[in-house]
Amino acid sequence: MILGVGGSTHLWGQATEPLKSARAADSEMKRAVFRDADTEFKWPLKEFGAGLPADWTPYQFLTLELRSATAQRFELRLHTANGTRRVRLHPFPNAWIRAAIPLTYFQRPDRQGFDLASLGNKSRASYWINLAGGYGPINAVEAIGVAMVNPLGSPALEIRSARLDQESPGDAVLEPKPLVDEFGQWIQASWPGKAKTLDDLKSAWSEEAKALRPGDFNWCNYGGFASTRAKATGFFHVEEIGGRWWLVDPHGHLFFSTGSDGMTPWMGTRMEGRDGVFAALPPTTLRPPSARANQAAFASFYTWNLTRRFGADYAQPWVDLTLRRMDAWGLNTIANWSDNRLWAAQRKPYVMILRGWGIETSAYLGLPDVFADEFSGKVEAAATEQCAPRKNDPWLLGYFVANEPPWPGREVEIAEAILAGPAGAMQRELTSFLANGDTRDRRREFVEKAIVKFIDTVNAAIRRQDPNHLNLGLRFGNTPSEALLRASRGFDVFSLNSYNFRVDNQKLDAVFRATGKPIVIGEFHFGTPGRGLAPGLVQCASQEERGVAYRFYVEHAAAHPAVIGAHWFQWIDEPNTGRGDGENYNIGFVDVTDRPYPELVEAAQATHARLLDVHSGKTPPVTRQAKPK
Repeated sequence: MILGVGGSTHLWGQATEPLKSARAADSEMKRAVFRDADTEFKWPLKEFGAGLPADWTPYQFLTLELRSATAQRFELRLHTANGTRRVRLHPFPNAWIRAAIPLTYFQRPDRQGFDLASLGNKSRASYWINLAGGYGPINAVEAIGVAMVNPLGSPALEIRSARLDQESPGDAVLEPKPLVDEFGQWIQASWPGKAKTLDDLKSAWSEEAKALRPGDFNWCNYGGFASTRAKATGFFHVEEIGGRWWLVDPHGHLFFSTGSDGMTPWMGTRMEGRDGVFAALPPTTLRPPSARANQAAFASFYTWNLTRRFGADYAQPWVDLTLRRMDAWGLNTIANWSDNRLWAAQRKPYVMILRGWGIETSAYLGLPDVFADEFSGKVEAAATEQCAPRKNDPWLLGYFVANEPPWPGREVEIAEAILAGPAGAMQRELTSFLANGDTRDRRREFVEKAIVKFIDTVNAAIRRQDPNHLNLGLRFGNTPSEALLRASRGFDVFSLNSYNFRVDNQKLDAVFRATGKPIVIGEFHFGTPGRGLAPGLVQCASQEERGVAYRFYVEHAAAHPAVIGAHWFQWIDEPNTGRGDGENYNIGFVDVTDRPYPELVEAAQATHARLLDVHSGKTPPVTRQAKPK
């Protein structure tokens, strides 16, 4: 049986259909045109035809056939007698797709991951899912709704069929034509400058290379402000001067860190399950040397375009061009997740994220078993391998310990995972702790103590192996508890990723009061929907408005006396068919064809030339704010 909504030409419920699905009588295609912010289109179950059950618990998947005119995310909402359940869907635009959505995503938070992205983003063949919250039972579903925040251009969403399945029929693109061209561009979209031929790209690349010139940012070779003077230690350190915090470069010049994450010649997207989506596929020889067997189904159109630009030996020319761009655009830091060939050039300071603590393999939402006998030895070995060889490198600005741990606010859930997980030291310690009283507060208290033990153990190992470089902290993606803020006093710098049109000064003030540490923004970005790409976490109305948003954000961050840097996420647009976890955001300084976004570049240049005066308090930040739609 099939649960369906569809037009008169759609057939439902063949006699041979196995009894693994639920069916309703045909009904008209559901269509929503989003014009106003967060306006919901809501259909009672009876509008989907007779026979649609209210109790969805016997089923595993809600399977939709839908088409959206935009890559903007929309919320799919299940209205139940006990509250609203929701997920966010990011469909491929202007194509009919089948989406088999696991119903568990409406019922409980996912525990399959170790940071905010891996726990929240779920890749699919023709769309991707972001978990939105409002979890609970689905035994009394009353209506289905869809809504979109800040829609641009009145996009339409159509749903031509829906059903409940016990087993997944698979996600798929249902269009019989390619959606992505040989350059990695979205075929069914148009924009100024879209490459039609390789000659178009070669002309644009040549013009950019000829025009690139170092900007006038008054930098020394490390990127510090050459006209300033503080204590020189031969390494980067932090210092408070006149009530304002600064990074200080190895020469003793004041330094405000501006950089981009993800500076890499590789930006892969999955090939598996996407037959017919791509007009042509990048050669498998373009996979990076570090690729493992599970990456065999991934390919990078960006890398393919670099070989068109530079030839098969593209790596060193790409390094040289990237560093020239940094000089021209005012970026003085190679930020997180960037290619180590950029570090090796010793022309720009870099940051490094450390691994090996057991986060990625943890069964407890990324929290390692800190009570296991082998934990401290594992930490020491990881610090020895990664930090000791770099302790004398003056170009290393500092280390990040981890990225966006999901622990704040989920301490009780972590305790549940520990108790339900495999036997081990962590479970034994928690069980003993709860013997004197098992409450939500005591479960939270235990997990906080475990996190503090993790932080203290890792910090001590890093300091033993490298006493010269800065510990930049955990890159929090949400607000840590007071206990974690106190533990963060062991870092040299407090780092957080902050996605909004401006940093929250009250939050920054609270962090600084609790830690006494200067602050670096590890991630922020702005995007706009188009080119087959979604807008990212903070949406702007256009490419011009992305530049406006960049200036406002960075200058207002720099105006805060405790902020010592802000790093953009990321260097390259994500693939229009999604990176590993599905994200497909327009958030690059450059696009898939290795061409810069001039509006963003020009805005960055203008702001970076002002940062010494803005952070010194001599010049106020810009006042123009970006338009979201």
